[in-house]
Amino acid sequence: MSAAFDAALDGFLSHGAVERGLSPRTLEAYARDLARFTRFAASAGARGVAQLERRHVTGFVEALAAEGLAPRSRARMLVAVRRFAHFLLATGQLASDPCQGVGTPRLGRTLPKGLAPHESAALLAAAAGDEPLALRDRAMLEVLYGAGLRVSELVALPRSGLDARAGLLRVFGKGRRERLVPLGEPALEAVAVYLRDGRPALARSAARPSEALFLSRRGSAMTRQNFFERLRQIAVRAGLPRERVSPHVLRHAFATDLLEGGADLRSVQAMLGHADLATTQIYTHVSRGRLRELVDAHHPRGASPAKRSDAGRG
Repeated sequence: MSAAFDAALDGFLSHGAVERGLSPRTLEAYARDLARFTRFAASAGARGVAQLERRHVTGFVEALAAEGLAPRSRARMLVAVRRFAHFLLATGQLASDPCQGVGTPRLGRTLPKGLAPHESAALLAAAAGDEPLALRDRAMLEVLYGAGLRVSELVALPRSGLDARAGLLRVFGKGRRERLVPLGEPALEAVAVYLRDGRPALARSAARPSEALFLSRRGSAMTRQNFFERLRQIAVRAGLPRERVSPHVLRHAFATDLLEGGADLRSVQAMLGHADLATTQIYTHVSRGRLRELVDAHHPRGASPAKRSDAGRG
């Protein structure tokens, strides 16, 4: 990558970190994708960002497709290129948008995996116990399922983020966007028991005090990896396949169960912290899928195999 591209990319990443508050993981992904794009553009004749043209963007997307990269990965890289181009336009380093008119790769809609309400209940029941770690795990599961948090948001919660009296969590999501999420009574009760009987015991093992709400065995903040492994162990105790259970699956269950219970889409969007309503709308398809299963299984004109075989015997 030329020095001209290098300086522009450094400026974009610094802007993302300082002005937009992007997470280190997001910045790393942008750096990786844009390094790939600028290498392609340089090989196609661009000596710096001022010479970027639409042909460089379309050629890059076509090259990714020729390599067999999945549409979702190509779309993610194109998003990075578009945001880089917008930054270059805003800072006067580009005269026109090279991404204008470039279409996004078509994505097949993938319905998120979910848990049925009775499976979520079984998972929560399997987390019961009086030991500090069990109290913590139960509280984390209740908050995850009861508030629909991302796992990164869950482990990053400070004690000050909980307003038990108002029944609210103050959460910082992607891009450091703040939102208030209501907690139901089961989650509030589980957290209260953990704060009274579990967290003090875990905090005594800490090398230095932590403001994190949820602590590890060593008294430090929980990590995503630690919680993921604990969740898999709880899934086995609940009689659920390990591969079907993850923090994100519980987030899906939260959204789907809310919509099936009659919640409106905008409210669910706000609680999930989605910037785009279209991201939330996929859960309406999950809900319709469950309704389809109910019709097939229980309606006289449903398509369940048992009903078809019964009809054939008649």
